[in-house]
Amino acid sequence: MKKKGHSAGDWNVLRFYTMVSTPSKQPGRIHVGNSERRAAWLVHAYTATGAVLAFIGAWSVIHGYDRAALGAMFMATMVDATDGVLARRARVREVLPEIDGARIDDIVDYMTFVLVPLLLLDGAGGLPPLLAIPVAGVVLMSSMYGFVAPDAKTSDYFFTGFPSYWNIVVLYLLLFNVAPIANVAILLVLSALVFVRIGYVYPSRTPVLMTTTLALGGVWTIMIGAIIWMWPSPPRALALASLAFPAYYLVLSLALHFRRDR
Repeated sequence: MKKKGHSAGDWNVLRFYTMVSTPSKQPGRIHVGNSERRAAWLVHAYTATGAVLAFIGAWSVIHGYDRAALGAMFMATMVDATDGVLARRARVREVLPEIDGARIDDIVDYMTFVLVPLLLLDGAGGLPPLLAIPVAGVVLMSSMYGFVAPDAKTSDYFFTGFPSYWNIVVLYLLLFNVAPIANVAILLVLSALVFVRIGYVYPSRTPVLMTTTLALGGVWTIMIGAIIWMWPSPPRALALASLAFPAYYLVLSLALHFRRDR
């Protein structure tokens, strides 16, 4: 007569039952409350408002409201400058892993930083009629590469290649009434620089001189806001003074790029 007990099969059944009936605790899994999910959704919605601003900008160009188009681009830039900080604070990647906030940001940025500025430049007569579509095509296609390149943003917080600041470029081309043929040359050179792997400062994340960069950027933002408010005839002294920050940004980017190379 066999001694009463549990066979190996019984233990396997018990082990299986325990596994399926006990809630799994996956490594790294976090508990997410409803308030956290709502906050994450609000951040994504905030980023997505850039698409609405892109439409407003395009609509303004079509109807001849250049200042409104510049205003929409300015507001879109403000959204882009602040949504990253909000996203990190709301931990959107952890709280809403099913939503790719970076992709939303890239789609919005392509519309507001590339497409709408080119529409505005051409609509304002800043491109020769026969060259408008070819030149715009070069800018659009080079910038597309700039957005999807694997090294577009580096792990040490730099943009690689000219970071498609076409909204700023177009504003200054119109502000200083640059000749259309000169605009063509500038756009083509900057399009080529998208493919030159120079590192440009990521203002809100590059740690070197971040406080100085943000402070100067804040002053520059106020100046650009005033320029757009007084468009199309802001004081020339204000327009010239506003160039100080882009010059600082370029010099700092080149200095840090060559230091990184060494």
